[in-house]
Amino acid sequence: MGCASSLPDGNARGPNSLNRSSEGASDAKNLKVKLVVLGDSGVGKSCIVLRFVRGQFDPTSKVTVGASFLSQTIALQNSTTVKFEIWDTAGQERYAALAPLYYRGAAVAVIVYDITSPETFTKAQYWVKELQKHGSPDIVMALVGNKADLQDRREVPTEDGKEYAEKNGMFFIETSAKTADNINQLFEEIAKRLPWPEST
Repeated sequence: MGCASSLPDGNARGPNSLNRSSEGASDAKNLKVKLVVLGDSGVGKSCIVLRFVRGQFDPTSKVTVGASFLSQTIALQNSTTVKFEIWDTAGQERYAALAPLYYRGAAVAVIVYDITSPETFTKAQYWVKELQKHGSPDIVMALVGNKADLQDRREVPTEDGKEYAEKNGMFFIETSAKTADNINQLFEEIAKRLPWPEST
């Protein structure tokens, strides 16, 4: 199930409207980046985003339709800020063809799987390959094993996630949107890996 409803029509902006802002609108102290969240349906993509942006977790929320858009700014220790413009894509197969609209021009991709479901780990690997073929060449990618609170039902070993991420030049983290475990750390880690413009 999703953790956020889709974008209301009133402020629906096309996925490409953010491309420009993810490039030239940053300075040496404040960065604005387009981030896309990919993964199979039900892995908790919306739950991760909602926990990060609003500090909320809603297990009864609806499945994302198409994609939803949220933004959140974080301050880093060195007095810099990063504004994440987050596109949370739908995981259902029927929306897969729309995904390139959302990851085109993205500076960051967060690929999520469910640690209790090997099928979702396989799907995550499919998204990594797609991004390697069609995403920005310098995109920052994070592989996220979600639902870490369900240790007793784990079917994807932590080592498998780590190993796959290392082979593909990504960083790896396990999270729980339910308990908020590692959610902020995920986005802080992404911020550290972003290419910052030179200060003038």
